[in-house]
Amino acid sequence: MTTFIIAVLVVVGINTLVWTSVGMMRVMTAWLQRQPEVAPNVPTRNDVAVIVAAHNEELVIATTIRSAAALLPLENIFVVSDGSTDLTSEIAMDAGATVLDLHPNRGKAGALSTLIKEFDLASRFEVVLLLDADTQLAPDYFDTGLPLFSDDGVVAVAGRATSLPEVAETSLIGRILVAYRERVYVTVQYLHKFGQAARGANVVSIVPGFASMYRSRILSEIDIDAPGLTIEDYNMTFEVHAKKLGRIAFHPRAAIALTQDPATMLDYTKQISRWSLGMWQTVRRHGMHVGRFWTALFFFVLELIVSSVVMLLFVPLVATLLTLVVVDSLDGAAPTIASLTVAAIPPLAVLLGVFVPDYLMTVFAAIVSRKPEMLVLGLAFLALRIVDSFICLRALGRAFSHSTSGTWTSPSRRSVTAAASAT
Repeated sequence: MTTFIIAVLVVVGINTLVWTSVGMMRVMTAWLQRQPEVAPNVPTRNDVAVIVAAHNEELVIATTIRSAAALLPLENIFVVSDGSTDLTSEIAMDAGATVLDLHPNRGKAGALSTLIKEFDLASRFEVVLLLDADTQLAPDYFDTGLPLFSDDGVVAVAGRATSLPEVAETSLIGRILVAYRERVYVTVQYLHKFGQAARGANVVSIVPGFASMYRSRILSEIDIDAPGLTIEDYNMTFEVHAKKLGRIAFHPRAAIALTQDPATMLDYTKQISRWSLGMWQTVRRHGMHVGRFWTALFFFVLELIVSSVVMLLFVPLVATLLTLVVVDSLDGAAPTIASLTVAAIPPLAVLLGVFVPDYLMTVFAAIVSRKPEMLVLGLAFLALRIVDSFICLRALGRAFSHSTSGTWTSPSRRSVTAAASAT
């Protein structure tokens, strides 16, 4: 039983249990108060500038612009084509967006920073929405997201990610990868971020750059284009906490956007490697300090490293234990090292302790996202967690031994049509 409990805690994570509990208390408090968490005085859609950094995104940029233009004035949409060698700029201009064509490739952070300064967006708009070129806004994105700014202390609203429903024609591995990303989105956003965004906590670790909003007044205080970082969103979030600029709001039913996830193993590993490296580079850049956010970050980092190591050891550990079971069966009834080891660490307890809680998270995600096919595809998710663990630890080593320029190459894209709705 002890082995089973330890395995469960490693797979689920103490951080998950803590922040899920905080999130439940947040729900109960809102229900007891029987009133909205926010007041009705909010910025309007006319107060929002949408900015899109794009590098060779000709397959998706027009749909992204149209999804935003359906919700606010077209003149509020700005695209920076960062060293693109395809038709990204032309397509974006034809779609009606204001376009800045940059050469050479400066990286997403540099492109965004240049775009904001070039068109003086921070002084012209109250809110700036960072939108990825492969992402579509849900029809109620602003109706649900902007009210979170009614609290003047809120300086950023983290968007809620969900996968675009356009993988029916992809391979089985593609459907598994996209379903796994959806599970990650659901579990992280419902079981972690919702609790972390509680008014008394304010320890959200990332305002994702795919579709999130910032108050323009703080952009001049954020080092958007910090040197040596692969991605910008972790650093921008850490800057909010480090400089005590205000509170980050998040609700899993607010500011929803649909994003295109990788459907090949090569694209998946490239994307996860980039995200992991960017996170560790940001941790390296900022270090640890005193305060709620930094304390929460310390325990998250500690648990992430431990769980990654354990997940990498899972397969060899189970293989070793099963081998010891066979050896023990051949040694007769006398106690041996094999029998004592198997008795102390039962292989079935290890298997169940890892697989059962992992699969229960799949069940939870399938219910929340209303995707029953995830229950079948989820049988392969444990293998992807092991892949993620390897990438995470490799990125940790690279973050403290290499610096990057920030220049980028977008993953392979699939042509998309406008999504009808979000989860």
